[in-house]
Amino acid sequence: MVDDTPRKTVEELRNIFSLEGKVAVVTGAGGTLGHAIAKGLAVFGADVACWDIKPEFQEDVVADIKALGRKATASGVDVTSDESVKGAMEQVIADFGKVNIMVTVAGSAGNRQPAETFDINEWQKVMNINVRGTMLCAKYAGAEYIKQGDGGKLITIGSVRGFLGHPGGYAAYGTSKGAVHLLTKQLATEWAKYKINCNAIAPSIFWTPLTQQIKNDPEMVKIFMQRIPIGRAAELDDFIGAAVYLSSPASDYVTGVILSVDGGAVAG
Repeated sequence: MVDDTPRKTVEELRNIFSLEGKVAVVTGAGGTLGHAIAKGLAVFGADVACWDIKPEFQEDVVADIKALGRKATASGVDVTSDESVKGAMEQVIADFGKVNIMVTVAGSAGNRQPAETFDINEWQKVMNINVRGTMLCAKYAGAEYIKQGDGGKLITIGSVRGFLGHPGGYAAYGTSKGAVHLLTKQLATEWAKYKINCNAIAPSIFWTPLTQQIKNDPEMVKIFMQRIPIGRAAELDDFIGAAVYLSSPASDYVTGVILSVDGGAVAG
């Protein structure tokens, strides 16, 4: 029996991770992970619209992207505000003419507290940023993808804490990331008919200002490292390959996946 399934040419295979001609939006681009992912996408050819609630934090990432010969813009965006996200997406279309990739890095770990005394206002703040913020960015990116008619890529940022509980006061953060994982799967099933790929990256712990509270506690660091078979915290560059893969033609048949980049934490 002859397999007559269309196959990629050798040249298409060589370019399977290329993002040339693509426009990406990266939220939280002024933070450490957002900066790394935005720059990583630009290395592989994407132009990048950088969003952060504090646009002044984005000067370095915009400079890095432009130094690579790619176009970059910086916008102040509150991902919890429908009006702010809608307006920012309209500006992306005005500046770039289209959008192909949305990466929702903006998030909050909140102030980790014991569940029995958790400040419910702090809990809600984490939910608003991590869940509502992800939904709003996905909503407006998805609407543009559908309007454009040629598919698109949505990458949310989950966490190993979205899979597993932890004694470190994660009632808000872990719950929010579990919600992000399920939201990603929901969008994948709804939008598959539009050729929109929706996937999540689930990191293990890495050191940023958001995790300084843990890094300052040697006993808590020990607990975390015992749960990571590779035996170290993640580094920012560990996430770039996953982001490029999920943004590129290499992942066109991948949707609804929560890709753990975690040193084996979920495996063990």
